[in-house]
Amino acid sequence: QRPRIPADLGQGLGRLVQTLKDQLPATADGWGRWTPPGLPPGPRPPEEADVVVVGGGVVGWSVAFWLKALESQRHGMKVLVVERDPTYSRASTVLSVGGIRQQFSLPENVQMSRFSAAFLRNINEHLGVPNEPRIDIQFQPSGYLFLAPPERAAGLEAAVGLQRWGFRTPPSPPWGFGVGGYLILTPRSPREEGAQVALLSPSQLKAKFPWIHTENVAVASYGLQDEGWFDPWTLLQAFRHKATSLGVQSCAGEVRVCPSVCPPARGSPRGSVPPPHSLSPQVHMPDSREYQPVACAIVVNAAGAWAGELLAAAGLPGELCQPPLPIQPRKRYVFSWHCPDGPGFSCPLLVDTTGAYFRRDGITGNYLGGMSPPEEEEPDPGDLSVDHDFFQEQVWPRLARRVPVFESLRPRGAWAGYYDHNAFDRNGVLGRHPRLDNLFVAAGFSGHGLQHAPAAGLAVAELVLRGRYESLDLRRLGWQRLEEGERLDEGGVV
Repeated sequence: QRPRIPADLGQGLGRLVQTLKDQLPATADGWGRWTPPGLPPGPRPPEEADVVVVGGGVVGWSVAFWLKALESQRHGMKVLVVERDPTYSRASTVLSVGGIRQQFSLPENVQMSRFSAAFLRNINEHLGVPNEPRIDIQFQPSGYLFLAPPERAAGLEAAVGLQRWGFRTPPSPPWGFGVGGYLILTPRSPREEGAQVALLSPSQLKAKFPWIHTENVAVASYGLQDEGWFDPWTLLQAFRHKATSLGVQSCAGEVRVCPSVCPPARGSPRGSVPPPHSLSPQVHMPDSREYQPVACAIVVNAAGAWAGELLAAAGLPGELCQPPLPIQPRKRYVFSWHCPDGPGFSCPLLVDTTGAYFRRDGITGNYLGGMSPPEEEEPDPGDLSVDHDFFQEQVWPRLARRVPVFESLRPRGAWAGYYDHNAFDRNGVLGRHPRLDNLFVAAGFSGHGLQHAPAAGLAVAELVLRGRYESLDLRRLGWQRLEEGERLDEGGVV
């Protein structure tokens, strides 16, 4: 018979065991919870990786996913994603209105939208994890509706030709949609390969959407398929969960890059220091003075609105900073309101002739909307505070003129998020840096990064792994246009 242990002795032993556990460093299996003073909680960054992706938004995680999905050897590549805001409370991805559309004026943007629409339609084939629940991004296929006044009608019609058939027709209109005359693809019919977009006259517009006031509308374009909105958070988490299941590592912290110095070339003067040709990342951990250098072969700058700031703070010599990465944060407001008599379930995401937009939010008379301010009235991006007067004075009057029932709407709330604004031409910058051998960039999408993330991530992964684009030809979105000063203006930025 086993001897009985006195109750007080058993309790004392239990406390001793717990004390020992608490004094041991934390491990992956949860044994011990003590963290040395000065170190932040959570995993430390590794000392080395093959690829460091700066930015854990949807573009960054898409890059990480595709790198692992395309690698030739299973678990052969070590990929690290670093996100400075692990709560995502200030992340552009989750603060967006979640739209996806085919209606762009640049061929590359239309192609990326077509790819992303197909990817999202079959998302469980790409991002599904065995023995996990199926992914539901809550897609609402209500389409986009663009309205154009008379002076922009030709431009909108040219854009629809591009979206349907893959070509543009001159002349270049004031709206910025027309141009050129080159062929980018040769679909047999719009239903088979091109975007399904309809052009509506004012009378057709009124018949389809009786709640719209058609004054000053010459033509409208309406997306019939693969347009609408979805839940951004679900897509982000799906990319993240799948990438992690494939072996991608992640950590919280702010990345700072510094130049790596190459060995002197033969024949260099003694003592001379050669210019740097690559970048080395350091991960500065949150709430700590600690940082971890990470030796790596490739750095992918997917830092969104702070992509330009990341390079500007690198301390690079002037010749390596040219051309600078013209990406900066722009604050955008999203307002929410209730109108019980407003447009019903068939309400699309409407973009007015004035630039104001709105969409349905659920099916109970709630709506989301906003507009981009004029360039000279850009709000301070230093914080995410909301200027509610902007809705009262700028957004509401425009929407009420277009949808008269909105005159009696009731504001509900608002939030602010960031556009990673490309001040050069409002299009994404993709590809290898012309002078920094190990730096790739995927940023500057100016509000359409969420919907183009699946395509942009694949494109960058192909460049990193294979040295060329294979699925989509996005060479024109590279650095060369910045060096040569050749803008690729997108007329469909909302």
